[in-house]
Amino acid sequence: MRKQDCFYLGNIVKKHSFKGEVVIKLDTDEPELYKNMESVFVDLGGNLVPFFIKKSSLSRGTMLRVHFEDVNSEEEADFIMKSGIYLPLSLLPKLEGNQFYFHEIIGFHVIDEIHGDVGVLVYINDKAAQPMFEIENGAVEIFIPMIDDFIKKIDRENKQIHVKTPEGLVDLYLN
Repeated sequence: MRKQDCFYLGNIVKKHSFKGEVVIKLDTDEPELYKNMESVFVDLGGNLVPFFIKKSSLSRGTMLRVHFEDVNSEEEADFIMKSGIYLPLSLLPKLEGNQFYFHEIIGFHVIDEIHGDVGVLVYINDKAAQPMFEIENGAVEIFIPMIDDFIKKIDRENKQIHVKTPEGLVDLYLN
């Protein structure tokens, strides 16, 4: 399985027992959707390796305690510690309306109420305090904060994101 065909679900953050159980911190708003999985892909050295789950239980919100098949000791658990956990994109629940997954809107045109088509969304920078749409408009990069009030409509059919930005924001980049 290739990483671009998967989504990041979380990270193995600690061992739970001497029998090889680990705790995965899930990166999701709906952890209950993932409490009864049969398998996951574990990122080991840049390769996604399938691991089958013997048992799992959800605890403390987004923490999933897991016992993988063939991981039966602390030493075996050490081998997968701090690894990323991935699932195929096909397992993502469908979103509707103005809800979206970051990966699904890359390549969409951003249509501003005042300026029209301001460019193509190439990246979502979610490393800062406020996630930002990174938009390419020819040789110009435009950054628009990802604020719910700015996003008016996600048009999946036409691959467009309709936004209403504050006066002057887009002008900063285009003038």
